[in-house]
Amino acid sequence: MAKIAFGNEFTYKKFVESGKEQEFDRLFDDAVNSVKKEFGRKHPMYIGGKEVFASDTLTERSPIDGTVIGQFQKGTREHARQAIKAAQEAFEEWSATGYAERASLFRKAADVFSSHKFELSAILSFENGKSRYESVGEVDEAIDFIRYYANELEINKGYLRKTSLQRSTTKVSAGFQGAPSTREEKVQIRMVPYGVFGVIAPFNFPVSISAGMSTGAMITGNTVVFKPSSSDSMTMLVGLKIYEYLKEAGIPAGVFNYVTGPGSEVGDEFVVNRDVAGIVFTGSRAVGTGMIMKAYGLGLQKTFVVEMGGKNAVIVSKNADLDMAVSGVASAAFGFDGQKCSATSRVYVHDSIKEMFISKLIDKARSFRIGNPLDKSVYMGPLISNNALKTYADAIDKAKSSGRLLYGGNRIDTGLDGLYVEPAIVEVRPDHELVRKELFVPVLIVQGYKDFDDAVNLANDVDYGLTAGLYSKNRKEILAFINHVQAGTVYLNRDTSATTGAIVGLHTFVGWKGSSVGGKGSGSKFYLQQFMREQSISLTK
Repeated sequence: MAKIAFGNEFTYKKFVESGKEQEFDRLFDDAVNSVKKEFGRKHPMYIGGKEVFASDTLTERSPIDGTVIGQFQKGTREHARQAIKAAQEAFEEWSATGYAERASLFRKAADVFSSHKFELSAILSFENGKSRYESVGEVDEAIDFIRYYANELEINKGYLRKTSLQRSTTKVSAGFQGAPSTREEKVQIRMVPYGVFGVIAPFNFPVSISAGMSTGAMITGNTVVFKPSSSDSMTMLVGLKIYEYLKEAGIPAGVFNYVTGPGSEVGDEFVVNRDVAGIVFTGSRAVGTGMIMKAYGLGLQKTFVVEMGGKNAVIVSKNADLDMAVSGVASAAFGFDGQKCSATSRVYVHDSIKEMFISKLIDKARSFRIGNPLDKSVYMGPLISNNALKTYADAIDKAKSSGRLLYGGNRIDTGLDGLYVEPAIVEVRPDHELVRKELFVPVLIVQGYKDFDDAVNLANDVDYGLTAGLYSKNRKEILAFINHVQAGTVYLNRDTSATTGAIVGLHTFVGWKGSSVGGKGSGSKFYLQQFMREQSISLTK
């Protein structure tokens, strides 16, 4: 079998480096005009390859301006059970499909996604308010995940290993540990899929994370019941497109089932249903740990592949390139309104440069245009929901009452029916609740430090351990940071972003401590193994 080299999609980079940025913008703008014509329609769920309708529907509106994107089914616990049954029925044949064929099907899926990338990116911007650059980058990441995992499956030959123990010329009368045998013993060690996985997707990366989690489960031989974000942060249309693209690529009916509905019903059924072998989830720590505790409390030994957020810190040393640090921190803190689990939420700056850093950071924050993210000049779009707005307002009030509001903190009138706010920069004491609580809004905490070791300890002094960053030219500080920081994804002197933007095949995206379970990351050589269990088969001939 000829090996296919993995390469990243990098759409915007390829366009701009070849002098074709105008064409990139035209393709995105054309896609925006095209997808709008499809809005307002009623969409079914898909269970076992068949359309399924519920008695109630969910209306999804764009956070940009309230435009109705579509009517989706309000699936129930019973619909989840039907989908689990369909996935069970598809499992035997799908798990018996050769790994090379599964890899080939997902490569076709990646090609289908690529052919629709601007359409999918435009829908994504409408659904969660991302800029065109963020949206195209996310769709690229989804394509990269699919291709990378197909490559990994083939490189590892389906995770099958064969070995043997040669026969001995000596015979013993009774067996014991290590006894010689006159027969050859052949051993096959393989990784075997579990069965049905429930995949619960987040609103903030509903294409890349959804595609990555689902591909991880399916390409290793499991079947999936997929639930897109369906509550106050709705991204159900991109979820539907994922279903359609997988079907177009030839993924058999029942292998991927699309069910929309509230987590209290659909998601909870994944947790309590004995026929669900595993759950893949990206979201809050409270929800993730709650599912694990509930399942094990019921005596259900499910496998969990979960990523549960972060409270990500950056240290800016007195030995830093200050302009680089300001650019990287601002991008990581305020890109997509801070609605990323990897967003920078805390920055520790050496006292000698703290005021200069804050001044430059405020200037950078002021430069970010806020408004309709479909406009190419806009950097920050709307918050996803009223709950996000409440979190933002509460954080600002707490910062004002027990700290300093250094910049921002206001809601912005853009003339659109959406929730637009300024990036906020605050200073609070180290033990303040804002330092420890994941906010998921554009609020950045700045604190000073004197001793570098103290700064590392402050960075580590949270329950999370997802991403972390450092800006320093000092080798001793760099080594101390690498050796002592408690985060799975670490960046040093990164100009584009201090803590966000992991690239498939280059970085692995993994959390430590309360940010994940298992300590293995997406885009990693170890990711697929989480969806399989090891089996040793011995045959004596």
